[in-house]
Amino acid sequence: MNTIITQAEEFVTSLLRAKLSHNFLYHNLNHTQRVVKFTKELIEGEKVSEKEAKNLVIAAWFHDVGYINGCENHEKNGVEIATTFLKEHNVDASDIAEISQLIEVTQMSHEPKTKLEKIIRDADSAHFKSKSYTEISDLLRAEWELDAGKTYTDSEWTQENIDFYTKHHRFYSDFANNNWQKGKDRNLVTLLKTLKKQKTEDLKAKNKAEEFALKKNKATLPERGIETMFRVTLRNHITLSDIADTKANILLSVNAIIVSLVLSNLVSKLDNASNKHLIWPTVIFVLFTVISMILSVLATRPNVTSGKFSKEDVANKKVNLLFFGNFHKMSLPDFEWAMGEMMKDRDYLYSSMKKDLYFLGKVLDRKYKILRMTYTVFIAGIIISVLAFASAFKFSGAPTLI
Repeated sequence: MNTIITQAEEFVTSLLRAKLSHNFLYHNLNHTQRVVKFTKELIEGEKVSEKEAKNLVIAAWFHDVGYINGCENHEKNGVEIATTFLKEHNVDASDIAEISQLIEVTQMSHEPKTKLEKIIRDADSAHFKSKSYTEISDLLRAEWELDAGKTYTDSEWTQENIDFYTKHHRFYSDFANNNWQKGKDRNLVTLLKTLKKQKTEDLKAKNKAEEFALKKNKATLPERGIETMFRVTLRNHITLSDIADTKANILLSVNAIIVSLVLSNLVSKLDNASNKHLIWPTVIFVLFTVISMILSVLATRPNVTSGKFSKEDVANKKVNLLFFGNFHKMSLPDFEWAMGEMMKDRDYLYSSMKKDLYFLGKVLDRKYKILRMTYTVFIAGIIISVLAFASAFKFSGAPTLI
């Protein structure tokens, strides 16, 4: 069983990597691997026999391989490719027929009837219950735009997803209904909330566009590619900042524990004459630990800014309104006015976003330099302290603390 499945995996993986169009951002090897994973989960949950499990896993590997010849009739093309492969590997005709039927039933217009058909259909749409559904859905949206020329606004795409959730999709197997339906319902609630928010934003954008048109404002909205670049880069910067803060907190906690242990278990015994040889090793150990703690605090210590700006600063485009430190002491009317001025000026808006990225990068540079220094001090301190203790024990002849 494992041999033919392994051979099918290697064949499909190689075929998709070599021949699948790059336009298929959703129906690609990642999707196939995801379906195989969920198929195995359903096999275990539904207590499927070994032979049926083999056919299900093979069908999962081949269910979208027909996309190498295009989207149209890909199930039929997948059956042909799978049949040729299975015959070459001397698979029984009855198994080939069952695998072919399982591939064909992944077409949305087919209604699954048997237990195995229900499993393959549920595995193919298991991402509806996934926490990463939004990201997976965005890949399908991008694929339709590239391959079929179908374009949607954000609210149109969200409505399309809601319609599919409520009108066209359901889980068929008992395991999926018992274990996956809650995740699907959670995603549906998220979609409904998102749609409501998007419609509100669409209305605001429409009203703003009309206002700009009346004022003959020539400013244009940022292109999607630029928006995506700023959004992704800012998110990456923030993630890196969170990682740096986490590392600093870990070092701070570790060193605090070390200091507590030294103070409670070691320092109290140094007044004994027989332990005087341990005074300097202890001082060295504590000194490096305290330095590491100070550096950890410095890595996460925030800078204090004035929090104010003038109308002249806005007029001269000198203030970055996207950073809270520049406006946290301003009144709401002044801030709203300044933001309105910035949104009217495309160059000012982009300039502010670029400054935001730049100074976030400067903050990250400072954090990671201090973190690197902290780790170096911590490692050096451990090594030097161990050597100091070893030397103290060696030259004093005292084996233990009394």
